[in-house]
Amino acid sequence: MSERAAPFYCPYCGDEDLRPSEAAQGGHGAWECAACNRAFQLRFLGLLARGLQRPDAGGTRI
Repeated sequence: MSERAAPFYCPYCGDEDLRPSEAAQGGHGAWECAACNRAFQLRFLGLLARGLQRPDAGGTRI
């Protein structure tokens, strides 16, 4: 996994003019949108525990 995940567009206005923001609260993973003047943060929360499916078991969860 890379050190920084880069968003393709702003989740608020959809514009693509984004810049990393180290000054924003939280630091790592923070981005600024030049179009709507908002700051947001990307963060990995974890993996979901949905179980694995075996291809030969007809969809039976393990």
